[in-house]
Amino acid sequence: MNLHKKNALAVVILAAGKGTRMESDLPKVLHEVGGKPMVSHVIQRAVELGAEKIVSIIGYEHELVKETIANEPTEFALQLEQLGTGHAVLQCASQLSEFDGNVLVLSGDVPLISFSTLQNLLETHNASTTKATLLSAIVEDATGYGRVIRNPQGNLDRIVEHKDANEDELNVNEMNAGIYMFDYKTLFELLPQVGNNNAQGEYYLPDVLSLILERGGKVAIEKTNNITEIQGVNTIQQLRDLDAEFQKI
Repeated sequence: MNLHKKNALAVVILAAGKGTRMESDLPKVLHEVGGKPMVSHVIQRAVELGAEKIVSIIGYEHELVKETIANEPTEFALQLEQLGTGHAVLQCASQLSEFDGNVLVLSGDVPLISFSTLQNLLETHNASTTKATLLSAIVEDATGYGRVIRNPQGNLDRIVEHKDANEDELNVNEMNAGIYMFDYKTLFELLPQVGNNNAQGEYYLPDVLSLILERGGKVAIEKTNNITEIQGVNTIQQLRDLDAEFQKI
């Protein structure tokens, strides 16, 4: 496998959480939408995009997750402590040490994300000279989501997590979808520099974007108008809603 060709793609899937609000001991990503685990839909997108390497980061009940999707074309990395999304991605550094290209970070609980939106994200990233590209969306109510704060030129200034946002930032209705494209070398060079001085005490992956900007680099933004496809699942009701949406596709 040639992992050094231009625009080679690796996909990292965040799938370590328990899903405490799901009222179930089943790992969140194993709850089903359309008759199969949510994470299986995400792995399928990665395959469709031509990913040369797919790594699922698992933690809670990791043996059950691994067993359930054993036939899927993914490798596994372990995040045994839930210390945030930045910490999660760091756990697959060794598996990607021979890789040179772009890294797409997806969430295992966002099962309706479409091939076309991800393809647009890839194309935007590859067409630009940026070290990272993030997916955003305009929503009526961005409660719970990180906010995309732009500078006067319309470019990314910073991402602010909901719990860390001030009143003005909370009024911003452009949300961070939690889906990112990174230049591999930039990502793993900056990840160890991310701190956890925030309301959650976690290592946030979006802080890598801030570090890129601080170095004078640029971060592109790809905006989607399809709010449904970027919805994550935190409750059983949200799971039912997405399952209903899946039946319409």
